[in-house]
Amino acid sequence: MRFKLIMALVDSGETEAVLHAGRRSGSTGATIITGCRGEGLEPEQTFLGLRLTGQRDIVLFLVEEHMSRAVLEGIATAAAFEEKSGTGIAFQVAIEDAIGLSHQIAEIKHEIEDQI
Repeated sequence: MRFKLIMALVDSGETEAVLHAGRRSGSTGATIITGCRGEGLEPEQTFLGLRLTGQRDIVLFLVEEHMSRAVLEGIATAAAFEEKSGTGIAFQVAIEDAIGLSHQIAEIKHEIEDQI
């Protein structure tokens, strides 16, 4: 079985919506890293040396490759990545190997059996 890692960098207010969208699209779980910071096309604004940007989270989904595009599109829609500038980004990378998924493999096989 092959896997993809989907990384979504989102405003902290959108994290729950992204998690729910990932689940609806086929993800069996996620890891959240809170308190990160990013900068897009426009530099961050500061006031007396303090940054005026909101907190961002990184949401990591490890999904089977046949489900990865659906999860990626689901979270992009939930967070409005293409509709509003500065809402975040998501991308996927191929995973060479993974361990610790034996409990989820049965569920994943059931979900994708018609696709493989």
